[in-house]
Amino acid sequence: MFSFFKTDSAPALKTSQGKVMALMNQKGGVGKTTMAFNLAHAFAHEGKKVLCLDMDPQGNFSSLFGLEVEERKHIHHLLINSVKELKALHTPTLLSDVIIKAEENIDLLPSGQELSGFELTVAGINAPRQLILKKFIEKYELRSQYDVIVIDGPPTLGLLVVNILCAADGVLYPFVPDRFSEQGLKNIQQVVSDIAEMEITSVPKNLGYIPNLFDTRRKQANDDLAHIKETLGEATVHEPFTNKVQFGKSLAQRKSVFHYKSNEYKDLQRQFTAMTETVHKELNQ
Repeated sequence: MFSFFKTDSAPALKTSQGKVMALMNQKGGVGKTTMAFNLAHAFAHEGKKVLCLDMDPQGNFSSLFGLEVEERKHIHHLLINSVKELKALHTPTLLSDVIIKAEENIDLLPSGQELSGFELTVAGINAPRQLILKKFIEKYELRSQYDVIVIDGPPTLGLLVVNILCAADGVLYPFVPDRFSEQGLKNIQQVVSDIAEMEITSVPKNLGYIPNLFDTRRKQANDDLAHIKETLGEATVHEPFTNKVQFGKSLAQRKSVFHYKSNEYKDLQRQFTAMTETVHKELNQ
């Protein structure tokens, strides 16, 4: 399903600069990884060169591409190697050792369990800890190699999340329309506000909110969604994704909805394609 790059087969440089987008929510179980996986395929389906960056130590994004978290080099090693002050912890790991050609037009930088110790590992450095991922992307000129970099973040509020928000041009916020997700959205927005106050980098653009696992049959779900929309003000709220059986079927087979030709997947394909068009427009304004 995937292959490893050799040193002499790294992605070719592009003349234009790609965009970095992330999917974030402090609450787990809202479909971040599912959305990231299918959005990456939607961009690839349109002919875009996509890099999927798994920044969640759980590695679910990597698993959807058929790569289980195991004893191998991953994004954590590259991030640590990019910090000069951590030379004692550097490993002989190259980008070409880690990056994986997952599918046509899609490459993957996988995660690993060591990423859970990232915050502790970099605690003592003098360089801005919030900008490690941003500088890593710049160092390897990843924007020049890809049209879109899609980051799946962890459901936390720690330094990994701050690094993702500092590196991203824009963020999508998947949520399940209930009061628990509402609080998670408020918490992640507070982190964005904190980054703005630090004035160490520009804050990512809000690319909108994605209601997921929406049950149209439940009045409470409709009421909760209406309430959350009110709290979000003028922010974009994308068309809700209902809890369709096709989602579960495709995830069980580790396939995106674009893998299937049958008509029952057409509506999901339409939704993801429409979202990529909106995101592309927002990121290039």
